[in-house]
Amino acid sequence: MTSTSPVAGRAAAFAALALVFNALVWGTSWWPFRWLQAAGLHPLWATALIYTLASAVILAVRPRAFGQVLRTPALWLLVAAAGTTNAAFNWGVVIGDVVRVVLLFYLMPLWTVLLARLLLGERFTAAAALRTVLALVGAAIVLWPEGGAEPGDFARQLPLPRSLADWLGVVGGFSFALNNVMLRREAARPEEGRALAMFLGGAVVAAAVAGVLAASGQARWPTPASAPDWLLPVAGLTVLFLAGNLALQYGAARLAANRTSVVMLTEVVFASASAIAFGGGTLTARAALGGGLIVASALLAALAPAEHH
Repeated sequence: MTSTSPVAGRAAAFAALALVFNALVWGTSWWPFRWLQAAGLHPLWATALIYTLASAVILAVRPRAFGQVLRTPALWLLVAAAGTTNAAFNWGVVIGDVVRVVLLFYLMPLWTVLLARLLLGERFTAAAALRTVLALVGAAIVLWPEGGAEPGDFARQLPLPRSLADWLGVVGGFSFALNNVMLRREAARPEEGRALAMFLGGAVVAAAVAGVLAASGQARWPTPASAPDWLLPVAGLTVLFLAGNLALQYGAARLAANRTSVVMLTEVVFASASAIAFGGGTLTARAALGGGLIVASALLAALAPAEHH
């Protein structure tokens, strides 16, 4: 019988705390993004600025990372996946109910099962089927339309996303699943190249979508006149997101993957609790029930033994 040494136990505790810090940063990021929007900076522009600054820091420390991204087409898909994840999530939690958006975002196990089968050749097991069913039922409960619909209006009776915020939560979760699958597929590549691809994606995709919205009059362009109001908060968020990313890498490198996934689910708790406390969302009985099934699906995915292809 073996026992864990005090040193190893402390190392695991620090690793878990690092992951909790990353989840805290992401789970409460909706509040500063809403503050920035009130100060005149659209969340997509804020995302683009934050990730541009973070990319510049990575390039200053690891200049070879840019060449790795340019020479590796697989990392371009990671750029798109990570960029879409950040743009969709940050935009969604600003314009929608934070609890609802985060729950729809955490449909990741459903998308991961499908993408892992397509991109990694993983078998579709009975456990994967159970996770898929739980996620689908949970999503149906969360998305079930409030009240009634006009007789014969079949489309409005279906449990489908009803708003832009709903769609952003779903799309963000799908792209995050793709991001994670691509990270697994490209795990042998240098870490700095993968990290830069993710931060570049956050900058490029968010800036592209924000530019389209601004050109069509649906969002304001950032102006030098308003910069004093948001420049310091953007710099602070850049530091926080970089620290969160470093904490994620520190914790994930020292804990088993299943433990990492379980700890990262605390993001749902942080997001829901902060949103309810500060008026960013509500937790209805329906959302609690559906969200419980979605989180159960994520927990099963996190606790499942490795599935080989």
